[in-house]
Amino acid sequence: MSSEGPKLYTNKPKKARLTKYQQQQQASPLPSSSSSSMGTEPSSKTPPPPPPPPPELPKESFARRYKFLWPLLLAVNFTIGAYLFTRTKSKETIEEGGEVPDTPVTPVSTTVTAAVAVRENPLPTPPFVEPMKLREPIPENKQRELFKWLLEEKRKIKPKDLEEKKRIDEEKAILKKFIRAKSIPSI
Repeated sequence: MSSEGPKLYTNKPKKARLTKYQQQQQASPLPSSSSSSMGTEPSSKTPPPPPPPPPELPKESFARRYKFLWPLLLAVNFTIGAYLFTRTKSKETIEEGGEVPDTPVTPVSTTVTAAVAVRENPLPTPPFVEPMKLREPIPENKQRELFKWLLEEKRKIKPKDLEEKKRIDEEKAILKKFIRAKSIPSI
């Protein structure tokens, strides 16, 4: 094992050497075959010129190197955007309609057939209304506690203007009446 660095770096010509080599090549061209036939050979004292460096290819930009990925990236982004768009649209229709559809949201081509099916059945079915459940009446002592709690909360409210202060005062007066009354009217 030698203490030298990797051969790649030791053999790599420096920029100054490259320019010097190029200047030498331009100043003194290589001897032609006719001069060598005359018997004049280059002197053995001068070392042969270093081999020319390998041509460096210009680096391509990231976008050009991976140009095959751009269509894939655009298709994936478009798909995710379409998915999110349809997902939010379906949530909005559920919130507006108040009912959860039995079938998932379908593409436009099948909704046209669904619209035709709706026209064939002109009588709409009324939505299912759940009957109201009768609850047990609240005892008077619980009602008084509730009114006292409401009065305390009304006292904590800080009105913003004069009208709101009057309205809160009226509500407090009604609550005080109910708390002081011997019997609370049933609703």
